[in-house]
Amino acid sequence: MPRQRRIEYEGAIYHVMARGNRREDIVYDDADRERFVETLAEVVEKSGWVLYAWVLMDNHYHFLFKTPEANLVQGMRWFQNTWTRRFNHRHQLWGHLFGGRYKAILVEDGAYLTRLVHYIHLNPVRAGLVKKRDGLEQYEWSSLLDYCLPPRKRRKWVAVERGLESMELPDTAKGRRRFLEWTGSCVDWRKRECAGIWQEEGESLQSTVRRGWYFGAEEFREKLVKRLSKMPAKQWKKSRSQGYEGAQARGHGKAEAERLIQEAEKAFALKKSDWKKLKKGDWRKGAIATLIRKRSLMDNSWLAERLHMGATNAVSRTMKESQAYLSGNRQAKKQVKLLDELSNSFA
Repeated sequence: MPRQRRIEYEGAIYHVMARGNRREDIVYDDADRERFVETLAEVVEKSGWVLYAWVLMDNHYHFLFKTPEANLVQGMRWFQNTWTRRFNHRHQLWGHLFGGRYKAILVEDGAYLTRLVHYIHLNPVRAGLVKKRDGLEQYEWSSLLDYCLPPRKRRKWVAVERGLESMELPDTAKGRRRFLEWTGSCVDWRKRECAGIWQEEGESLQSTVRRGWYFGAEEFREKLVKRLSKMPAKQWKKSRSQGYEGAQARGHGKAEAERLIQEAEKAFALKKSDWKKLKKGDWRKGAIATLIRKRSLMDNSWLAERLHMGATNAVSRTMKESQAYLSGNRQAKKQVKLLDELSNSFA
């Protein structure tokens, strides 16, 4: 069966899911789950995604997010590779963790987005992990709890306010309570395995998740087909390893990295030409490289060339040495902290 083409464009919304290889677990314990959530938070920040909902089960996950930049492939490659490495390192394993490609379904905004938010949050109910008497929000490893908490108590990287706004609900105690009631209304506890699954023109939402490539009205499908028809044929001749990325990915990473470098030049009173003049291992290079790795998807080879840091394998060493320098220099540490706050991509 041929692989489905990845359609990427600014503002696209995706429902992404992946299972463990041979349906085996992708997390073993709560320590794994906490690290998985940390990795998810990192990719959301690096890629600039707007994450509406997520859930982690033992052998699979579901994400629902918007890509302000056309960087689905780039972000997902980083996420799955990073989690595989971290999982294998902790458990002294090797090889593939996920069973083939992740599935990415394009989603129409509005009612279709709302349905998927509920569908994702009700995964634990369908799996029998949540009891009616305990409440839907008792499952810890999803974004449902964030939708029940006020802004100061929830995770900043989950776009709760945007999710509620798409449902025409205010981000108030009353609005969040209404959201939870709405989610609960999607559950028939006598048939919990059907929680959040709607029947649409003879095909269930679950069937769409398993076999479809979009979730929306016919008009939405036609728009996607037009996008496909306008893409040059050579774009689809890319190899399997490239994930059909081709010219689609404009790269949130590079634009974000350049923005951070400009902010660093202001903070450190540097000129554009100064990066070449500074020593390869200068602590300022290590500091901005650390921030770029945190906030974007750019790799060490790009950093080495752009910041004139020498060999690619020297970048990580310079980053570590910079952190050591900052721990002993309060003024420099204060400068970097201020740079971090001013350039925060969540702002």
